[in-house]
Amino acid sequence: MQKLTSTKLFKVGLVAIFFSVLVFLNPAGFFNPIRNIFLNILTPFQKITYTVSASIEGVGEFVSSVGQLKEENRKLHSENELLLVQRAMLNDMKNENDDLRNQLNLLPRNQFNLLSANVVGQDPNGMGNWIEIDKGSEDGLKEGMPVIVSKGILVGRLSELAPKNSKVVLLTNPKSVVNVSTTQTGAKGVAKGEYGLSIIFDMILQTDSIQGGNEVVTSGIGGGMPRGLYVGTVQNVHASDDNLFQQATIMSPIQTSKLQFVFVLLGSK
Repeated sequence: MQKLTSTKLFKVGLVAIFFSVLVFLNPAGFFNPIRNIFLNILTPFQKITYTVSASIEGVGEFVSSVGQLKEENRKLHSENELLLVQRAMLNDMKNENDDLRNQLNLLPRNQFNLLSANVVGQDPNGMGNWIEIDKGSEDGLKEGMPVIVSKGILVGRLSELAPKNSKVVLLTNPKSVVNVSTTQTGAKGVAKGEYGLSIIFDMILQTDSIQGGNEVVTSGIGGGMPRGLYVGTVQNVHASDDNLFQQATIMSPIQTSKLQFVFVLLGSK
């Protein structure tokens, strides 16, 4: 240690440090010329350091702003999706209300007591055998009551009632049998479902006159089904397999798979 302190290098270092302190403390401004030289030398380095520092700060602010923009964009995207869903729901409700209003104006409400019901389910096999509605025995419904849509078009009958819902056996259901007649000629028979796909006008006497385009309505024969409910129009008249009767296909004007609401006929006024 003593050897190190006694070297010339150590002495020169002490002198340099002492001199540098005097220059920067600059008592009485004596070292102004020298101090100015040092400052002139350091100024470019200070500019570079400041520029780099400002650039780093700018990059930080840019990164931060990008993060904020992404978050704001995510929020806007979520809000836009919500608005689209709400608009779709409002449009659907408007269309449903318009359809319901139109049907209410067309229904024979002056003849029958009606209860509206929403369709909440249907035959999962897609065979058109039944639909399910959100009204049941608690609403005063009974098995066998007719179910209709606008202008008194017959859809089917109630079956398998629960307190808050029930099934509607459609006219295309093989278990469905309704007494019907044509409005033009008075030909009588029964409308039977076939494989959940179509309605057959069966048991028409050979002596009865019937042809394509004739309108088919309920005849009122038998209990629980009033006269005059519309079933459809006659198509494809032909003889039965045993040639004892005539048969025809009945084309219904409704698509049961698209029904959203129906009306249960509670009884005549």
